[in-house]
Parts: sequence; structure tokens; C-alpha cells
Amino acid sequence: MSKIEVDQITQQSGTTVTVGGGACKTAVVDATTVTLGRSGGTVQLASGASQSGFGRTGTVDWQTGSIKTATFTAANGEGYFCNTTSGGFTVNLPAGSAGAIVSVQDYNNTFDSNALTIAPNGSEKINGGTGGGVIALSTEGEGLTLVYIDSTVGWRSIQDSDFAASGSTNIVALGGTVTTCGDCKIHTFTSPGTFSVSAASATAAENIVSYLVIAGGGGSAEDNGGGGGAGGYRELKSPVTPYTASPLDGYPSAPLRVTITAQDYPITVGAGGAGSPNPGGANAGLPGSNSIFSTITSAGGGGGGGDDNADASNGGSGGGGGGRGGSNPPGKGSGNTPPVSPPQGNDGGNGGTSPAPGAGGGGGAGGVGSATPSAPNGGAGGTGATTGITGSNVTRAGGGGGGSGQGGGSGGAGGSGGGGAGSASNTAGVSGTANTGGGGGGGGQAGGSGGSGGSGIVVIRYKFQ
Repeated sequence: MSKIEVDQITQQSGTTVTVGGGACKTAVVDATTVTLGRSGGTVQLASGASQSGFGRTGTVDWQTGSIKTATFTAANGEGYFCNTTSGGFTVNLPAGSAGAIVSVQDYNNTFDSNALTIAPNGSEKINGGTGGGVIALSTEGEGLTLVYIDSTVGWRSIQDSDFAASGSTNIVALGGTVTTCGDCKIHTFTSPGTFSVSAASATAAENIVSYLVIAGGGGSAEDNGGGGGAGGYRELKSPVTPYTASPLDGYPSAPLRVTITAQDYPITVGAGGAGSPNPGGANAGLPGSNSIFSTITSAGGGGGGGDDNADASNGGSGGGGGGRGGSNPPGKGSGNTPPVSPPQGNDGGNGGTSPAPGAGGGGGAGGVGSATPSAPNGGAGGTGATTGITGSNVTRAGGGGGGSGQGGGSGGAGGSGGGGAGSASNTAGVSGTANTGGGGGGGGQAGGSGGSGGSGIVVIRYKFQ
């Protein structure tokens, strides 16, 4: 083997000094200290060459030519623009090694609508959280840089000084209006939407969520019309979400449990049924629409009955019977239709017959509608049910009061929990309160229109820490 030893190589002409044996050859410099370049100069890699062993300077190479739209595994030293317009997805971090760095950025300000989930490799940690726990980026325009430190802390978020979410094995979800109560998050839907779960809990019992599903209340009838029935009321309180539930709590019945997984759950919030207008030919009010969460469906409230032969309809709670001229008994609506256990509502009350008949109140979640107490007065709507699922005790799903007959009588009171009051002669009934599922109040004799039912609501509560 030949060997040449020199103290210094000095350029004699031209602009390039080449060290090495040409193409496909490696130049090895064996020394304690190797200095490349001079102070203020630049050391540059040739086009297409790559470096190794130098570490990184705290930045990443942004992959602008590959916008991410679905779950993928990140690589050390790379940054990604993530587009969640069509739905949330997951970024799987690479296996951690000290100094490894990954960045992500909201591509088009959609993280608040569809969250981006960050998942570590295996049982590694994020921000010192639970091993294998994920985090969700749900702030519009959010960006995050993570550097792997060691097995104690794992990946540490360094980009945002106010970003303090740590890895969690609890439920991570979006949708509706989100509030916090203690260790629980509460998602309230007052209109249709999506409960989007990006991560389920590692503790099986925590995936049984608490819920309240109330359908739209029934509309009432005009002309001594019966009160509308309240929308069906269905509730289940999970043992891991402390609050005071209504007497209609369905736990621990297995058929009523909703055990969530990482997926989207469409939410239907039922509209209230329309009241019968004046003049409407003594028609009955229309029933409310169903509300739905997963396998749980609450039935719309029954419409209140009208004069003559316009019977009330069945539903979550039944509509009240209208007051009738003649001797035919007015038809009231049955509650808990279709039947479930615990029952989702109650029957409406009977209306009266001649002379000057008043109408019956619609059924409520907590009680039956009252029959007309005496001509020409209307019966009261059935009471609603009270739950603390949203963090404070609220009563919902009251029945509408029945309208009065001729002769100066009064309409029946609306049931507690959003039921509309029935009216006196010649005036319109009061509509049920929005997002309570309350039934509409019946119209008074000789020209009073029926009130409409109140829209429903869906509430989901779970432990998040």
C-alpha cells in the first residue's frame, strides 16, 4: 500500500480543490480535529448529497410538495402541512431518539372543525403524559413542533409556549358546544351535528358515556285545542361522570348503554311540531320530530287534539285531547310510544265535552297531562324531568297546556320544563321553549291558533382527565 504524507494542501490555480479519489470514492480524514471552511465562510453539500452525523439545528425540512390529508407516519427532521377539511386524521410519530424532531401545521385553518391527532410510537410519551397517550390539535391555525428528549418526558412540545396538553388515554372528541365540569367534558347539540371521537379511553368503563336525548315537542291544536305532548326523554348516567340524573336514568341497562369508539357519530336534534293555525278547520297539532344519538332514538311528542274529530296523536309523550261539542269523548294521545324502559314520556289528558268544553294538557316526561278540570278551562301540561348533566339542574320536556272553551275560561298552565301555556278564548296558545322538547299550548275557543312544540336537544358527557 502506498502512503503520501503532507502538512498542507494549498491551491495553486483555479477555484476548486478536490480531495478524494473521484466518483464513487470516499475521502477519509483521520484526525482529532477536522476544520472545514474558515470563519465567516460556508460549508455546502453538493446537489443531491446528504449529511449524517451532524445532528439538527432545531428546525425541520417542510414537505410542501406533499400536503397530508390522511393518517401517516412522520419522519425525523420533517415538517408537514395537514389538511383536515374532509375529516380529522392521525399523525403517527416515529420511534423516539434523543434530538429527533417533527413539526405539523394546520394547512387551511380547519383543526377547530376536524382535529388532528398526534400519536406516539408504542408506549412512548408526549409531554410526560401517559405512555402511548395521544393529543388532539383542535385550535384553528395551530402548529406544533415536538422534540424527543428521553423516556421520562418523551416527545416535548416546544413551538407554542401556551401548548400544555399532555398525552392522554382518555376520550378525545369534538362537536357541538363543549364545556367543562370538573373532570368531565360536556357536548351540547341544539341543532344537528357530529360527535367526532378521535380517541377512546384506555379504561373500558370510561367509554360508556352519559347522554340526554330529547325529541321535539308536539304542536297543539286551535279552537279549544289540546296541549302538545313533550318530546321523548331518554337519559343514561355513566358511573364515572358524577352529577344528579333524572328519575328516568336508564343505567345500568345494557341495551341503553352507548360505548363509544374512535369514529364520527351523527347527531339528530328533532324539530318541534307545528301548531294548527286559525282558521285550520279544527285540525290537530303536528307531532314533533325524533332526536337520535347512536343507538338511542327519542320519539317526537304527540300533537294536541282539536275540536270535532281531530284526535290527539301518540308520541314520546301523548298530546292532550281537544274539547268537543257533542257527547263523543275526545281522543287523547298515549305516551312512551314506541315503548322503551324507562318510559320516555306520559299520556296526555282528556278534553271535555259540551257545553263549552276545555281541552286536556299534553303529557310530560315526568307526569301525565291533566284533563280539563271543569268547563270551560283547559288542563295543565304534564311536568318535565330534571337533570344536572350539563353542570346545573335543568328541567325539560314539559307538556303543553290545554286551550279553554267558550265562556271566559282560562287555558291550562304549561308543564314545568318548557311546556307552552294554553290560551283563553280567541287567543293563541304559547309555543314550547326551544331546545327543551316542550309541547305547545292549545289555542282558545273561537279563533285561537295552537302553539308549536319546542325543539329537542342532545347532550353527551364523559370523563376526559
